[in-house]
Amino acid sequence: MPRVYTNRRAHHEYELLERFEAGIALMGSEVKSIRAGGVDFRDAFARLTNGNIELEGLYIPTYTEATYNNHEPRRARRLLLHREEIGKLKRALEQKGLTLVPTRLYQKGRVFKVELALARGKKLHDKRRAEAEKTLRRELREL
Repeated sequence: MPRVYTNRRAHHEYELLERFEAGIALMGSEVKSIRAGGVDFRDAFARLTNGNIELEGLYIPTYTEATYNNHEPRRARRLLLHREEIGKLKRALEQKGLTLVPTRLYQKGRVFKVELALARGKKLHDKRRAEAEKTLRRELREL
């Protein structure tokens, strides 16, 4: 059964506007480590560098069974997107206040995919309103 890792904090901290699916370039020890578990999205974000999108801050623990070719846990990983999607993201990121946040990491067939969301940071009052709506929905569902 393939694992799906979700970034639950992104839904709380950001208003997610548009989602993209991207492949991710991984080393062999990273693939084995993801299958073993323990991925952490805590400080992860995507950045446009030299015409490529790179995922930074995603923690994939070192694989204990690997040899000297083990990977760095928080290295920048290249994301694989179509040129048109990169252009669209570049235009969107030039707007003030928008960022790229990874929301999910999952296996699709034999490859791993990352779901990216174009996001705008929430203010404190927006977080409170979202929490109040969530509580109201929960109470209505219980009735």
